[in-house]
Amino acid sequence: MAFQPIVDVARRRVFAYEALVRGAAQESALEMLARVTEESIYAFDQSCRAKAIELASELGIAEQGALLSVNFMPGAVYSPAACIQQTLRAAQANDFPLSSLMFEITEMEEVRETARLQAIASEYRRHGLTLALDDFGAGYSGLNLLADLDVNVLKLDGRLIRSIDRQPRAEEIVRSTAAMCRRLGVQVVGECVETRAEYEVLRDCGINLMQGYLFARPSFESLPKINWPEDRMSRHSITSIDLGAHDHGRSLSSVA
Repeated sequence: MAFQPIVDVARRRVFAYEALVRGAAQESALEMLARVTEESIYAFDQSCRAKAIELASELGIAEQGALLSVNFMPGAVYSPAACIQQTLRAAQANDFPLSSLMFEITEMEEVRETARLQAIASEYRRHGLTLALDDFGAGYSGLNLLADLDVNVLKLDGRLIRSIDRQPRAEEIVRSTAAMCRRLGVQVVGECVETRAEYEVLRDCGINLMQGYLFARPSFESLPKINWPEDRMSRHSITSIDLGAHDHGRSLSSVA
């Protein structure tokens, strides 16, 4: 697993660390998922959960007050009550609190059995787990799922965020979605934030939870250092002032 933070920029703290599957030689998630067959998807899903919890416990994620965010595919869950058992055992074995677990619903195919997905969400919420709807605005993760599922967190798809400072229509969609979620009591995460301009538009839209390379890249079996945009701006300002003072002093010496 690699871990990438979801940060709360208003409070300057980590809201959650998303566990991203990697191969033993650090192969990407796409490479790993390409090897998963329909027959092995359940075992793969369960192994990923257990490994993520084990590493999160070792890294002290819960002690930081952050959540561990784990992706799961609803298609890998044949029975909500049965499939959660291995997760519960892994949490107990690693002394990891269930209240520090967040599961991101990653829906790659159209949901035809809404009642089944609702049953999964209900079972997870019964155990005190946080639920997030991932990639909102892409594919099948849309308004119908948001209406049908009682989720705590909504993650906006990265394609809505990319260059949002130059995409007024995308900005209006994000702004409206954020306002709607505030009324629903759902927290919103902006994914794939890579530039200062994207960050500033999201802040202006009232979004404080963000994830992306602007803050940190995924770190293999470790927690990355957070780069706060304000700190970079402060350092730049100080450097500019220092350089200006140096140049000004030099010019005075030349005159003298």
